[in-house]
Amino acid sequence: MQLQICTAIAIIFLSFIGILLLAINLEDIKEPAQLMYGIVLDAGSTHTSMFIYKWPADKQNGTGIVSQQSECHVKGGGISSYAGVKGGAARSLEECMGKAVQEIPKSRHKLTPVYLGATAGMRLLNISKPKESDEVLKEVGDKLKTYPFSFKGATILSGQEEGAYGWVTVNYLLEKFIKYGFVGQWLSPGRDTVGALDLGGASTQITFVTKQTVENKDNLMKLRLYGQDYLIYTQSFLCYGRDQVLLRLLAHLMTTQGSDSSIVHPCYPAGYNQSIKLGSVFDTPCNKRQTPYKPDDALQIKGTGNYNQCLGNISHLFSFNNCSYSKCSFDGVFQPNITGNFMAFSAFFYTHSFLQKAAGITITSPADLEDATRVVCNMSIQEMQNKFPDEGNHLRDYCADSILLRVLLIDGYGFSDLSFPQISFQGKAEDNSVGWSLGYMLSLSNMLPAEKVLLRKALRPDAWRAAIFLFSLLLIASVFFFLLRSYQKNSTKLCCHP
Repeated sequence: MQLQICTAIAIIFLSFIGILLLAINLEDIKEPAQLMYGIVLDAGSTHTSMFIYKWPADKQNGTGIVSQQSECHVKGGGISSYAGVKGGAARSLEECMGKAVQEIPKSRHKLTPVYLGATAGMRLLNISKPKESDEVLKEVGDKLKTYPFSFKGATILSGQEEGAYGWVTVNYLLEKFIKYGFVGQWLSPGRDTVGALDLGGASTQITFVTKQTVENKDNLMKLRLYGQDYLIYTQSFLCYGRDQVLLRLLAHLMTTQGSDSSIVHPCYPAGYNQSIKLGSVFDTPCNKRQTPYKPDDALQIKGTGNYNQCLGNISHLFSFNNCSYSKCSFDGVFQPNITGNFMAFSAFFYTHSFLQKAAGITITSPADLEDATRVVCNMSIQEMQNKFPDEGNHLRDYCADSILLRVLLIDGYGFSDLSFPQISFQGKAEDNSVGWSLGYMLSLSNMLPAEKVLLRKALRPDAWRAAIFLFSLLLIASVFFFLLRSYQKNSTKLCCHP
């Protein structure tokens, strides 16, 4: 009888200790957050790209930890090229949007926002043909509403917004805002940010943080990301994108050579000949034709491949005089001194990449840039086709592209022997395309509600170990007392029944 009482007391005591341990060592454990998705359509001047982004439903200091899931390039030109073509812009989006329907889980369709942001191509169309611009935006908006997602709007981004969102993308991918620490939490690293240089088809943007006074408040933009405020300088130059500069260059050559029918082109390779319609040169607000012309008349162009003449003609498209501020980049636009590191992407990256390949050197200084550009401009079209057979129609414009890069970076923005090596030319970072769309999604995720994270009670690891130890003790004690009791019973029987 005494043995049974002792056994019961021991088991009750150990059980009480175990229950107490469980009670005081419970903690809230977050269930893995569901993924949220977002779709951004980058409606550029020459093409449209669709990006699908994803992030955990719970956010960090109000902003999602966003990563790119996939991208789809829409076939055809930019949506601005469909002005006057009823239904064309909407139809062009069907293939990529169909892929989005398949990729994103059906359970998340209604929660997935869709944004279309149009850039400089539509800004130009809005200047020259505002009615057609409105029609194109309404058409693509109505199309996007037919999909099972949450359509949030089709808008034309300002140049400042395009520059700022590109800056957000660059610094997010470089983990300047937030990074995953070794302790298993997202941390703010407190690093200096990186400036962004973007060169598109119709505009170019420069954006960076500066400690100098920004004399033109139109160049200031305030952003809040991951609980931190950022004040940045940003400037967009409409009509200074690659394609528009090439058209402006043609118009300038026609003016200086006094001919609407035939010109020599110092930026086209020697041996290159082409015939184009005049309408293709002047069908843009960036080229203001002062005298009447016949759009269907032909313009004969002969390439000569002359570096110095090409540099002189492209430089003429910029105005480096008449600055009303303490310092300007070009066209009378205020710009503080260049400071810190920069990432150059879009056409900056593609042109720089070709230059290094063509010249066989690593470009780390303005002198290297000039040497490589001279190599490209001195090559005939036949030499270029033999050496780079896969480049196709791009070969014609690489000399002009390279000189545009040089004039923008060196003469315009003011990069020097000291600051030029601080530019990193990149097309992708961490498998994400570098452009404004990711920054757009990050900024918009501030306005998207975070989902409530499911919580469950769970033991801490040390409590689990203690509980297992106590359970083992209880088990051993029970088995021991059971065996001891059985042994005593058998001994009694043997004693009493010989």
